[in-house]
Amino acid sequence: MRDKKQDRQQLYSDAYFEKGHWGLKIRQTLIGLLGWICVFVPVIITVLSFWASYNPKIIHLWSYNEGIFEIKFIGVLLLFAFVLVSLFAVGMTIIQNRKRDRVVEQWPTFNPINQRKRETQLGKFMDERFGDQEFRENVRHYQVKPEQNLDTDQIHQLYE
Repeated sequence: MRDKKQDRQQLYSDAYFEKGHWGLKIRQTLIGLLGWICVFVPVIITVLSFWASYNPKIIHLWSYNEGIFEIKFIGVLLLFAFVLVSLFAVGMTIIQNRKRDRVVEQWPTFNPINQRKRETQLGKFMDERFGDQEFRENVRHYQVKPEQNLDTDQIHQLYE
């Protein structure tokens, strides 16, 4: 029997996290740091310039009236968007909680005892018809014989 770790297939690889590849690691780290610098520097400049328009002790990197007006305008837009998103999130939470209280928690959607019996019956039926579960889950190619095909209502009859 093979080890479970061997059965797992690795679906990705990343040379950055493998041993070695120092040139790649240094280059990608520097590019990542440069990207974050390109994000933070304009934000810091904008915040300091906006703050400097109200406090003369702060260094004025730029003080265009149009820029200050645009920052205020974007702030109002973002505040409006935040209020709308918050109202939507709270509303959806209330609706989902009410729905859960009314529908989901009133009655179980299935009978757990009958469900377990059905799973057992179906498992036995599939084992007899197509082989044991481990074989079915690990085989790459399987050709179904004509006599193994299921009738339209065969599973329904099995449950009855």
